[in-house]
Amino acid sequence: MNNLQLFAIIMLYLALLFFIAYWAEKKKSNFWANNPYIYSLSLAVYCTAWTYYGSIGVAANQGLEYLAIYIGPIIIIPAWIVINNKIIRISRVNKISSIADFISLRYGNSRSFGALISIVCILAIIPYIGIQIKAISDTFHQITLSENSDNVFTDTATYVVILIAIFSSYYGTRYVDASEKRLGIISAVAVESFLKLIFFVVLGLFVTYGVFNGFEDIYEQAQKFEDFVAKNTFNGLEGSINFAITSLLSMSAIFLLPRQFHTTIVENRKEKHLKTAIWLFPLYLLIFNFFVFPIAWGGRILFEGQNVNPELFPILIPQKFGNILVSVMVFLGGLSASVSMIIISSITLSVMLSNNVIIPYGWIDTFKKNPENFNTKNIVNIRKVSIFMLIISAFLFYKYLIIKSSLFSVGLVSFVLIAQLAPSFFGAIFWRRGSYYGAVTGIIAGVIICYVNLIIPQYIQTINTEFSLDNYRILEFFKIPYLSTIAQVFFWSILVNSFLFAVISVSVKGNYRERNFAEIYIDIDQYIQNHEGAYIWKGKANISDIEKILVRFLGEKKTKQALKIFNTKYNITDETDTADSRLIKFSENLLAGRIGTASAKILVEGVTKEDKISLPEVLNILEESKENITLNRKLTEQSKQLRRLSEDLQVANTNLIEKDKQKDDFLDSVAHELRTPITAIRAASEILLDDDEIPTEIKKEFLGNIISESDRLNEIINDILYLDKLESGIIQLNIQKNNIVETYHKALKPIEHLIQQKNIHHSEIDLLNQKEYEYDEARMIQVFQNILGNAYKFTDESGMIQTKFIEKDGQLNISIFNTGKKIPEEDIELIFDKFYQSKNQNIRKPIGTGLGLAICKKIIEAHKGEISAENKEIGVVFNIKLNS
Repeated sequence: MNNLQLFAIIMLYLALLFFIAYWAEKKKSNFWANNPYIYSLSLAVYCTAWTYYGSIGVAANQGLEYLAIYIGPIIIIPAWIVINNKIIRISRVNKISSIADFISLRYGNSRSFGALISIVCILAIIPYIGIQIKAISDTFHQITLSENSDNVFTDTATYVVILIAIFSSYYGTRYVDASEKRLGIISAVAVESFLKLIFFVVLGLFVTYGVFNGFEDIYEQAQKFEDFVAKNTFNGLEGSINFAITSLLSMSAIFLLPRQFHTTIVENRKEKHLKTAIWLFPLYLLIFNFFVFPIAWGGRILFEGQNVNPELFPILIPQKFGNILVSVMVFLGGLSASVSMIIISSITLSVMLSNNVIIPYGWIDTFKKNPENFNTKNIVNIRKVSIFMLIISAFLFYKYLIIKSSLFSVGLVSFVLIAQLAPSFFGAIFWRRGSYYGAVTGIIAGVIICYVNLIIPQYIQTINTEFSLDNYRILEFFKIPYLSTIAQVFFWSILVNSFLFAVISVSVKGNYRERNFAEIYIDIDQYIQNHEGAYIWKGKANISDIEKILVRFLGEKKTKQALKIFNTKYNITDETDTADSRLIKFSENLLAGRIGTASAKILVEGVTKEDKISLPEVLNILEESKENITLNRKLTEQSKQLRRLSEDLQVANTNLIEKDKQKDDFLDSVAHELRTPITAIRAASEILLDDDEIPTEIKKEFLGNIISESDRLNEIINDILYLDKLESGIIQLNIQKNNIVETYHKALKPIEHLIQQKNIHHSEIDLLNQKEYEYDEARMIQVFQNILGNAYKFTDESGMIQTKFIEKDGQLNISIFNTGKKIPEEDIELIFDKFYQSKNQNIRKPIGTGLGLAICKKIIEAHKGEISAENKEIGVVFNIKLNS
């Protein structure tokens, strides 16, 4: 494949990323915006070209050592629910947009400290971006079988890097507020993470089952190598200690790498997405590393005795067998791994560079004097230029300083350097006494140790290939024989860093601002609902002056909206012009996303006059704030309980009114039903009394009517009395073992001829293995007769009644279906209520008193069973469940 063909494929691939980013930004659908899987996949930006190629190189040369970079994050990820939940809440309420803002704000929001952290991150990550560019360039030339030109203008890889820089600077600066969620970029990164995993798995399957006959075949052939056993173990105590220290290094990196902080914290939309990430991200790492060893050993077997770079095995193996498709897929997977890291890292570094170095030390005075559109345009341009220049700087760094270095070695150096933020970072959220002077001193000392003992020698080795990094030490006294160079430098730098941080923090008291943020950071759950109120500030400030500053960055409309929200939240009238600590904090937060926390503080300080506060005052105010928050929380909870109680009372009152109305209707219905037979009896009796000449046949008919109406009257009274006894529990059930099918037939027999006269088809489905169950047969006959009677009344001629018996999950289930009129949906749950009559009935009253189903329900409940009704497409089914 020639350069132009591969370059065209890269163009199409980058165009796909452009489209995904554009589509996600435009649609803003929940699939992209609130998807925990998109969030979790974006965290896989951790897997860079180092993972794609470097790990295979380490596995081939050093064995299991490559696993330490992934074991560390996997071990610590379960703690994310505690640690990252806390960091996310702190970052959200303080509008934090980078790790530099997060650490510097905790230690008093110092401009110099933010700049120091930003510089450390840039020094650590620029070489890391450089090795991504190196991976793209090396694999590009390997695929096209072209030479890596020293002339940057004739090297095709140069233009690939420029395209990536343009993409990053365009989509990375869509929002002037750096704390805004970059939906387009994150969506593109998530898709890249998915694709690079798929392509790597394809490579693994190709090597394992296409080139070799499975894992056993690879390991059988690999056993001929003298170092096979050594590469498959941790090499005793020495190797295990090095492995453990490297794991600790990667454990800190998963929190401290700027790109990981950005994707995990800044881009988090919902805290609950972490619950998905804590299992999906480790699973992703495990799947990625499943084929690393087979590919590494397969490469050694195939290229034994040849002088090839093991890091290029993923490209060389498919090339050796002429499989262009797999080669290109691997290249695109490596490109994805590199591009996602370059994009996210350059964006986060540009935010730190602009917010903590360029703006506070160069543009802050200019921004004070100019309108919002000028400031917004320039902030965006500063970040665009920063992104572009950072990527180009990394490219030059690769070309002239690390072109001969391995991906793994440069990556570990970056990890060690970024780890110098660990004491101040974790101290920020877990230790109240941590101070600005302790944090600054510790970081500077740690960085110096790294540069003197690791980074400078690394650069010397690049220039002089005969220089041995392992034999280089400024202070031989500190050499630990059984530790590797990286492990030793990490150990001593973190030890000195942590020691200085702890000792100076204990010895030197921090100012009131440090202690204020220490309380907020450590007890964020207590302050999150009232974080502005927990901010301590004393002095003089006018709202009108602060408003003018806000207008210069937010514009007139957004400023007024923001202040209106603030005033509504704290019940402040528009006539008030005196600002308090809450407005100071609220204003700093509004500005922080655009220009960083340090610059926001500088701008607000420029229009306010702050009084110094003693440390005891801070503690007293914070204690009062805690008490107020606790009291407010209790009052809020009580208010919620009262509101719930009020709502329950209102519902109960509504139900009582409805029940009362239903009861009145029921009594009217019963009175009507009672009056009807009484009237009929009286009329027939009067006729018989007044007329002596009535024929015998008619007298018999009238007397028969009197008897039948008397029976009906007796039935109504019995039903009412029987239901009352059921409810009061007076009636005792006569529980015996009976045949349920025979009981059903006894209930059916009295009305069977009526069903036949109406030409209704009746059928039974008996699926019971055994038919003997314990119940009160007389009561069960009453239930069946009530349900069958209803079915007979409401089923039209030539309709159907079907009864089904089945035992399921230890219960006897009986369903009686009829093709009669459906029950109105709103009546389904109410038809068993003795006081209920359908609201959907017509003028004509329903036949009966409405007590039959109420009696059925009470009988079944007395048997500890359940009865329910359900509409079907052409009728109604009554379901009875009894414990077997």
